[in-house]
Amino acid sequence: MNTQRRRAAGYFALLVVVAVSYALVYQWGMAHLEGRPVTFVHALEVTVQSFTSTGYGEDAPWTTAPMHVLVIAMQLTGLVLLVLTLPLFAAPWVERRLEVNPPTSVDTDDHVVVAGFSARGETLVDELDAAGVPYAVLLDDRETARDLYTDGRSVVVGDPETADGLEAANVARARSVVLDDSDERNAMMALSVRAVDDDVRIVSFAEDRDVATYLEYAGADEVLSPNDILGHSLADKVTSAVSTDLGGTVDIGEDFVVAEMPIQSDSDLDGVTLAESAVRERTGVHVIGAWFEGEFAGSPDPDRVIHRNTILLVAGPEDALRDLKELTLAEHRVHTRGPVVVAGHGEVGSTVRAVLDSQGVENTVVDIEDKQGVDVVGDVSDPSVLSEAGVADATALVLALGDDTTTVFSTLVAREEVEELDVVARVDEADSASKLYAAGADYVLALATVSGRMLADTILGEDVMSLDTGVTIVRTAAPRLAGRTLAGADVRRRTGCTVIAVERDGAVRADLDPDFEFRRDDTLVVAGNDDSVATFNEFVGNETTPANADARPGASGP
Repeated sequence: MNTQRRRAAGYFALLVVVAVSYALVYQWGMAHLEGRPVTFVHALEVTVQSFTSTGYGEDAPWTTAPMHVLVIAMQLTGLVLLVLTLPLFAAPWVERRLEVNPPTSVDTDDHVVVAGFSARGETLVDELDAAGVPYAVLLDDRETARDLYTDGRSVVVGDPETADGLEAANVARARSVVLDDSDERNAMMALSVRAVDDDVRIVSFAEDRDVATYLEYAGADEVLSPNDILGHSLADKVTSAVSTDLGGTVDIGEDFVVAEMPIQSDSDLDGVTLAESAVRERTGVHVIGAWFEGEFAGSPDPDRVIHRNTILLVAGPEDALRDLKELTLAEHRVHTRGPVVVAGHGEVGSTVRAVLDSQGVENTVVDIEDKQGVDVVGDVSDPSVLSEAGVADATALVLALGDDTTTVFSTLVAREEVEELDVVARVDEADSASKLYAAGADYVLALATVSGRMLADTILGEDVMSLDTGVTIVRTAAPRLAGRTLAGADVRRRTGCTVIAVERDGAVRADLDPDFEFRRDDTLVVAGNDDSVATFNEFVGNETTPANADARPGASGP
């Protein structure tokens, strides 16, 4: 008998003893004090009535004080035993009967097994859901598994370090296994997976880049370093925001690409509405979406104002995109580009500097510790340290700090010191991104989200425009739309996705008017985030494939 059952048995035994004792005392009192003898059964009935406050029938009122005291005592005892104490035993019993237990095995083919679960794993399973790819999260923590299962996640309870646990997740028939735990446990899980199946693809994360080699020795086919991924993303963000280079693009057809366009302060597009910008009329480029302070909007309202931290998602011929790029840059900042100040010289900051050095971008590194590679020693939230680092003449400030609160304070100080400075920041928690934007950051990248997107890109081969927001370009046949017009199908309102182009008879058609009619053999190219792509898949009833399986866009996004 477990502890809970022993306690419950003890409670009910106490309840019986107390009730019988009160019944005997009541029976004696009615005979000797009140002069009205009653049977034991009657006395027990009155006791139960007192405990449950359901009334006393013909016995009331009593004429002696001791009987009144006895009845009061019975009432208080019942209050304690039934109202205050009983829920402590009954509630857990009811909860156990009502709770939903996650499965201990799955029978799925061609799925992704996620061993362990973190914030980046959460991003991955969101991507898998959007792509319609089955998955199973394998956890040995039953409480966590139950919470995920209740939230609608596909979960299997089992130990991912044992053959039994891995077989319960059907690893032998999986397309990939993702190891998403500590470096030490990832290594042990890799060994266990290889013992179960020698061929299944294993993708692992390594918090410490030095551990990557050992994970490969243990059997991992690919090892991703979150800090390296984030460092490259931050560096790419800086260089794409201040140069005429288009950065990462996705090729849709011959001379037709999709790209992101960060809007620079004091550029021709800063401070005007989308309608006033006349992007299509001036360049021939279609605006298919935009990020406003980190929030993506597909087919944004033409009256929405473009600001310095807006990023446009556009499509068109490459020459036209280059013309648009000129409009997004402030001319005086392009020709007088200063250095980039990198705050923080940990794994992320050192990666940022290495990328900037490789691209010939002048940079100054600030860190609170005096170590190799640091140019200015001090707290970046101190205005004097920023001044010493030359932030007044800098093109951008990259905040690669390890603490989100410090990053927020540093952003406030930097924005107060230099209004036109581009501030690119990292955060560990995705929930901190909104605070960074409110503090004045231009672009914010969350470590877990960026890592999860890269993992999805690795497993699915999707064209993810932004590793931190997950706007994906997909190509799909949509026979259900045959005979319907673009306006009649109303894809944007119904799914949140935007139809970028249609491939028909070997040609890409991008200039689609509302009366454009879909054919059964058309291939649609659409853009959307995770939820909208999943909705679109359901709407058209087809599986999707990446728009360009060979394209690997850069990690440029809000």
